[in-house]
Amino acid sequence: MLTPAKAGGDVAVIEHDPRLYNEDLAPTTSAHRTWGTYNYIALWFSMSMEVTTYMLASSLIAGGMNWKQAVFTILLGNLIVLVPMILNAHAGAKYGIPFPVFVRASFGTRGANLPAILRALVACGWFGIQSWLGGQAIAAMIAVLWPHTAAMPSVLWASFLGFWLLNMAVVWRGVESIRFLQGFSAPFMLVMSLTLLFWMVHKAGGFGPMLSAPSKFTSTGSFLHFFFPSLTAMVGYWATLSLNIPDFTRYAKSQDSQVVGQAFGLPVAMTLYSFIGIACTSASVVIFGEPVWSPITLLGRFHQPGVAFLALITVLIATLNVNIGANVVSPSNDFSNLNPRLISFRTGGLITGFLGLAMMPWKLMATFGSYIFGWLVGYSGLLGPVAGIMVADYFLIRGTKLNVVSLYHRGGEYEYSKGINPRAIVALVVGVVIALIGLVVPSVRFLYDYAWFAGFFLSAAMYYVLMLGYRADAAVRTGMVLTNDDVSPEEIGSPS
Repeated sequence: MLTPAKAGGDVAVIEHDPRLYNEDLAPTTSAHRTWGTYNYIALWFSMSMEVTTYMLASSLIAGGMNWKQAVFTILLGNLIVLVPMILNAHAGAKYGIPFPVFVRASFGTRGANLPAILRALVACGWFGIQSWLGGQAIAAMIAVLWPHTAAMPSVLWASFLGFWLLNMAVVWRGVESIRFLQGFSAPFMLVMSLTLLFWMVHKAGGFGPMLSAPSKFTSTGSFLHFFFPSLTAMVGYWATLSLNIPDFTRYAKSQDSQVVGQAFGLPVAMTLYSFIGIACTSASVVIFGEPVWSPITLLGRFHQPGVAFLALITVLIATLNVNIGANVVSPSNDFSNLNPRLISFRTGGLITGFLGLAMMPWKLMATFGSYIFGWLVGYSGLLGPVAGIMVADYFLIRGTKLNVVSLYHRGGEYEYSKGINPRAIVALVVGVVIALIGLVVPSVRFLYDYAWFAGFFLSAAMYYVLMLGYRADAAVRTGMVLTNDDVSPEEIGSPS
């Protein structure tokens, strides 16, 4: 039961609204704050070192870049997305609240469901993609050991469903199993990835031959035509986590822990593992005469059981790590936010898993073009505007001060109009339309190429302008003084 101070010195008793609260959405207490700097570095290394990151990098080589251009594009994209990542992470570490609760401040207690579901649906697509890749890896490695299974579709589908069930088992064990898994797997993944790199270098005859391929772009204009949408795709790759990063930083021991851990972990891990993908893809040109952008296909060409076994373990741990960390925690909380009384974190995770199957991931990863310019750039146009609104609201409108009680209570500071902030909805819709209009209007195709950037900055600016003059004052709206100092996270618990 909450007892924030009331104007005049009296005490008002407020119980949290069960429509907006359950134990999974509640602010973390000091007992939950167990994640240090190493955990956030491990989080990013474990989430970066996986198949889709490798394919992200190798697709740039397949598209015509040389290795220096590809590394630069990836590093720049990750430094850009690091900015909204750390900004949105601040509220999670300060107040211990997850993304779907944090976004209530800008969109309203009911309106928050819209950005939360947008984020959740993208995560479901990623969950399906990662599960499909994990299943492909299992099937490919089985085919190396028993070649006759390569012509048996049932083996692929059984591998896919088996890996999907493994993901569901980890979800059922809860968020602490994620911290444990990432803590030991990050160094293992680094060692195994470097082993694969040096093995490919040996097969290619050294770094010289594998990194000597020139860029296929004959002019600056042709390079920039490929570079800018590729940069947007790099930003879009982590556009999902830039929204729901509070789901992880709410467990931080301190603000410094998450800032330092992320500032080091994200760009270093992504650049390092991307280089491995770039180098291995370049080596495949030397060894096989063509760029092989999928590591699963690449490994399948080496019929060596020992290598196949190590590769299988590496791919499975990598894919499991990123799938749980990046694609289950957030949508589970988002679905729980729809109806906290009925949907727990576990139930939300199960919903995520089934929707991931329904989105047919085998079609989303058909080619490197559909992956980069269709999936990544496309959904960045949906999530960029949400990130812009969140940053503008938290830092420019509220100065990082949130009324924690009202985030879990109807009729308070974040009620707006029947629980929906129409200013945020307008800014979101306009941002999304502008970001994606290039898909249907060829003359403004450049807006789609910059989808995340166009949506982020336009929605942030529009939201800020619409909110000028609107300063939600809890003392006026509720007759109470409710600030971040009145109520500690420990007080947002079960009613006494």
